[in-house]
Amino acid sequence: MMDSEVRHRKVGTNGLEMHIAEQGRSGGPLVVLLHGFPELWISWRHQMRELANQGYHVVAPDMRGYGDTDSPPSPSSYTYFHLVGDIIGLLDHLGHHQQKAFVVGHDWGAWVAWYLSLFRPDRVRALVILGVPYMPRSATTKPTESFNRLFGEGFYISQFQDPGRAEKSFSHYDCYTIMKKFLLIMKPDLLIAPPDMEIIDFLDTPTSLPPWLTEEELQYFASKFQKSGFTGPLNYYRAMDLNWELLAPWQGSTVTAPTKFIVGDKDIGFSLGTKDYVEGEVFKSFVPKVEVVIMDGHHFIQQEKAEEDNESVIKAMAK
Repeated sequence: MMDSEVRHRKVGTNGLEMHIAEQGRSGGPLVVLLHGFPELWISWRHQMRELANQGYHVVAPDMRGYGDTDSPPSPSSYTYFHLVGDIIGLLDHLGHHQQKAFVVGHDWGAWVAWYLSLFRPDRVRALVILGVPYMPRSATTKPTESFNRLFGEGFYISQFQDPGRAEKSFSHYDCYTIMKKFLLIMKPDLLIAPPDMEIIDFLDTPTSLPPWLTEEELQYFASKFQKSGFTGPLNYYRAMDLNWELLAPWQGSTVTAPTKFIVGDKDIGFSLGTKDYVEGEVFKSFVPKVEVVIMDGHHFIQQEKAEEDNESVIKAMAK
């Protein structure tokens, strides 16, 4: 098989079987791409091809709970220690000559990348983070308490907390429709449903696909979630308060890796706080070596604005 083709295999890491997609020269500099909710390795299809053409060895896993990777049933199996441990195990599996990697993360994958850099800075050459800036841990308040106070019960993260609730509301739709609802969110507003409405019912269902997503690609997403379900992905949200308890030793820590932060100007919540935060001094105090790039785009920017995103990612790795 040619290096330019995507290769698929399973690797054992941190007590689970992880599906990974690879592209590029196996001896090249390693780039690990970490997806978010509700995505899969294929979310990085554009970046994989371009980075492989540039001589990198590109690896995009299905994250714990997603696609063809194992999905433990308990939320307590989705802490940052589990998720970072998965990536450390993957780096070890890939060989001693590739122990340090460029790490690119989007959405929940961004948080895994942030904490990988905090826990194991010796394994990170540089970070590229899409959409989700590093936010310092509150010393006094659990995340769900903050969300409930600020945004109410209709906030999507609040609705995702109770085991089974979101799964039940999702079951009223086929996976194809669910993926359209999430992947094609074009509103910059926070995802807050009206009283007595589930978030999945509140989200629009677009009637057509944008140029950056084909029918075949959407069907691929749908088929994998049809097989795996949504409990694993939702467990990331259900572990948030547990993460808050476990992360107390890292209170006030800074991310020391060179970092490029990329966000769309129409991303969810961008104009409601993200813009001021990432352009201000507090963000830079916690990520001192950060460069902020604001693009014309929405949440799934690596798919929507693939060419611009690729250019920015490659520049970050060339430094």
